Amino acid sequence: MKFVENAAGRKVPVEINGRKAIPFQGVDVPKVVNRKATPPVRQKNNYGIPGEKVFHSLKDALEFCNVGNGQTVSTHHHLRNGDKVGGLLFDTIHEMGIKDVVWFPSATFPCHDELLKYFEDGTIHHLEASAKGELGKWVTGGHMADRGLLVVRSHGGRYLAIQNGDMKVDIAVVAASTADGFGNANGLYGPAAFGHMGFAKADVEFAEYVIVVTDNLVDFPMEGPWQIEGWQVDAVVKVDSIGDPDKIVSGTTKLPDEEQALYVADLAAKFCDEAGLIKQGFSFQGGASGMVLAAAHYISEIMDKKGVKGSFARGGSTKYLVDMLEKGQIGRILDGQLFDAAAVESMRKNHRTHICTNPAVSYSPHGKGRLAEGVDIALLGAMEIDLDYNVNPLTFSNGRIAGAIGGFQNCLGGKCVMILAPARRKENIIVRDRVTTLVAPGETVDVWVSDRGIAINPKRQDLLDAVKGSSLPIKKIEEIQDEIKKELPDSPTDIPKLGDKAVGVVMWEDETVIDTLWEVPAFE
Repeated sequence: MKFVENAAGRKVPVEINGRKAIPFQGVDVPKVVNRKATPPVRQKNNYGIPGEKVFHSLKDALEFCNVGNGQTVSTHHHLRNGDKVGGLLFDTIHEMGIKDVVWFPSATFPCHDELLKYFEDGTIHHLEASAKGELGKWVTGGHMADRGLLVVRSHGGRYLAIQNGDMKVDIAVVAASTADGFGNANGLYGPAAFGHMGFAKADVEFAEYVIVVTDNLVDFPMEGPWQIEGWQVDAVVKVDSIGDPDKIVSGTTKLPDEEQALYVADLAAKFCDEAGLIKQGFSFQGGASGMVLAAAHYISEIMDKKGVKGSFARGGSTKYLVDMLEKGQIGRILDGQLFDAAAVESMRKNHRTHICTNPAVSYSPHGKGRLAEGVDIALLGAMEIDLDYNVNPLTFSNGRIAGAIGGFQNCLGGKCVMILAPARRKENIIVRDRVTTLVAPGETVDVWVSDRGIAINPKRQDLLDAVKGSSLPIKKIEEIQDEIKKELPDSPTDIPKLGDKAVGVVMWEDETVIDTLWEVPAFE
């Protein structure tokens, strides 16, 4: 495998899974004008008769869609750790004797660890998505590398990869909590209601075939909204269960109870206030990590005291954002995904103000504008930050995958991008000389809020001026690192020694390669 050094000084491959790869060129390099891939257009005079698209089993639907060896099949993570459709799909593909399938989900969760057996027996050739849990350990252990590299993309980057034809999806298998026989579908109703279906948008638009899988098949025409429209759907399958919506919620989508996390969140909110960011009509991006949720909660309290109302909030929503909407503190939620039952209920009843979005309108770097760049404050979590403000939200310091990129890269165009993370986790120093895995270049990051102080990127002189003379603990990032190094003199701060085998790549949001994931042969 041939490697080159990209503009960030990282060693990256020039070919990925048989496709030519372009090394990261820099954040401000002008982007080329991309053309859309051409989606298939079929015509059949009686194809659209309601009910004709309903198949008795997923096997029958896959056969109708000409499933075969070596194809690329996509699924979606709307049900997060409660998803059952991924397991059902590959159980069926395995029973059919299909081999070497490229799996291209919008994300994976620990519930997909059960699919390891299908990687090992050759049913699944390789994965192009985040890999958490035991699956992530298996990938970073080098077990998939001889067949294919893991490709980790942001939500916006994944949409772009499909839109411009880098990834051709042969069959998209889309879970829907309600659907009719024509293929109209949504995620708002039914026993497994999860919200909306934005992560399937590119797949439904560009895949060769689209199969909707539901456990709530209703009469045509179903009530709206039609988040997926049947004219783009080839087959509909009724199953017993698409998943458990209670498992959409995870520990990261709840307010933390740790004193350190709450302190960081409170400090972030106070910084936003003293820097003049919390003002009438402001907007913010709130992710689902506990620390970020707590920061949004403290911002809400400041808004109450000041009598300030925000214009909108962006990001995955929880009951905390819903509370702000229903109290009138924010005018709209522009929602990327729903993280709990309260958010699902809100989207049903507050449909005029709780608005479905998708990775194209929210995050795609090759659109005519995107929502994520319109926010005044972007609150993000991370695993590591370094002295140049480069950020790693993806891997532990030993190189093992910890999570996913999600919309992280796509939120870096906000007016003030804030990283919320402690200065140390147990015996590990979070502020590094160089991050283990580069996901966000330092020039895109404005502020790091830690339990040891607030570091402002020197390029943001306006923010430094705004909080000059305040009581906030403003420090240089080097000062915070020095403080922790005195406490942990034996803890390294540079990139650890990793294996020589590339196991995956991290894509920048424009489909250039920003870093390489290397083999981590042993795990603690």
